[in-house]
Amino acid sequence: MPSLSDKARSMPSSPIRKLVPYAEKAKKDGKTVYHLNIGQPDIHTPQVVLDRLRNIERSVIEYSHSAGFDSYRAGLAEYYSGFNINIDAENIIVTTGGSEALIFGMQTCFNPGDEVIIPEPFYANYNGFATTTGVKVVPVTAKIEDGFALPPISQFKSLITDKTKGIVICNPGNPTGYLYSKEELETLREIVIEHDLFLFSDEVYREFCYDGAVPHSVLQLEGIEENTVVIDSVSKRYSMCGARVGALVTKNQEILDMALKFGQARLSPPTLGQIAGEAALNTPPSYFKEVIDEYVERRNLLIDELNKIPGVVCPKPKGAFYAIAKLPIDDSDAFCQWLLEEFDYENQTIMLAPASGFYSTPGCGIQEVRIAYVLNKTALLNAAKCLSKALELYPGRIKAESNEFTYSE
Repeated sequence: MPSLSDKARSMPSSPIRKLVPYAEKAKKDGKTVYHLNIGQPDIHTPQVVLDRLRNIERSVIEYSHSAGFDSYRAGLAEYYSGFNINIDAENIIVTTGGSEALIFGMQTCFNPGDEVIIPEPFYANYNGFATTTGVKVVPVTAKIEDGFALPPISQFKSLITDKTKGIVICNPGNPTGYLYSKEELETLREIVIEHDLFLFSDEVYREFCYDGAVPHSVLQLEGIEENTVVIDSVSKRYSMCGARVGALVTKNQEILDMALKFGQARLSPPTLGQIAGEAALNTPPSYFKEVIDEYVERRNLLIDELNKIPGVVCPKPKGAFYAIAKLPIDDSDAFCQWLLEEFDYENQTIMLAPASGFYSTPGCGIQEVRIAYVLNKTALLNAAKCLSKALELYPGRIKAESNEFTYSE
C-alpha cells in the first residue's frame, strides 16, 4: 500500500488515553478501576440543559451559521460580561469544542515552522494541535517546587527568536490546577507588547477557582486587545464534554474574518450542542456553588491523603480539577501500566495519566502523574489507599529525598 503521511506518523498518541486497553483488561479480570486519568467529571449536567434537549421542537436539525447561532453568540457575550469581559457577539466564533477553537486560532495566526512558547507541563493535546498546524512548541518549564507558578519572564525572553509568534497558556491550568495571578498575566502582557506576539489563553476552567481566588482573563489586559485570543468550551463548565461546543473569542477582527473561513470549510458547529450550550447559559448560580463546594472537598481530601504518603509531593491547586503529583518511582509510564497490569489492592486499582506526556522537554515528568479528582470522595479515598499500597510494592520505587518543601499555593 502507499506510505502514510509524515504528519500522521509524527502525531503524538494521547498520554491520557493510551493505557485504555490495560484498563479494559483489568476490568475484564474483575478489578475495580478508579479512573483518575481523564477529565470526565461525574458531576451532573445542569437540569435546564437536559430538559431543553428532551423538548427540542424542531422538524429539521439544520446547519447553523458557520460562526454559530446568533442567539447563542449573543448569550455568550452576556455571559462574559458577568466576568467584566467586554465582548460582543461578533467577537465570538462557536467551534466544535475548545480543541477546534485552538486549531482554528493556530491556523489563522501562525505559519508552519513558527514557534509558540508554552509553559509546561501543559495539556497534552497542545502537542497534537501543533503537529496538525505545523507549529513548533517551545516549552518553558514550570517547577513543582514552585507550585507550577509562571516561570520567570527572563526565561521566556531567552527563548524568543525571529520565528517566535506567540505564547499559549491555560488558566486555570490543565494539568496542574495552577491559577495565574493578575500580576503574572501583566508580565506576559509586557513581553507580548515588546515582541508583538499573539497571546492565546485557554480559559475553559474559569468557573473552577477555589479559596477565594479570582480568575483573570487575557481579554482584560489593556493595550494588547489585537494580540489576545481566548479558547473556551462548555465541556467542563457544565459537565457537557460530549456536547463538543467551544468558542474562539477575540477583539481582533482580522483573526475573526480569517478563522471564519476555516469554520466555513467544516460547515457549522454542532446544532444540538449549541442548543444545549445556549440552554446552559440559564444554569442557576446554585449549581456552580454546589459543584465548586464538591470539588474543594474532593481536592482537600485527595491532596491531603497524597501528601501523607512517604515520598509523594503534590501542591494544592487553586483551580480546575487536576493536580500533578511527584512520586518516588523510576518511570511514570511504566508505573501507570504496572498499576493496571500487575497490581491490585483488595481487587482495586487506579488509572493515572503519566505526566511525561504533558511535557515537551525530553526527560521531564518521568516521576510525575496527573490526577483528575473527578470521582466521589469515597472513590478518591480508596484510590489514595491503592496508590499508597502500590508504592510500597512497585519494583521501580526509588528513594525519595523528601516530600516536605515550601511551594507557592
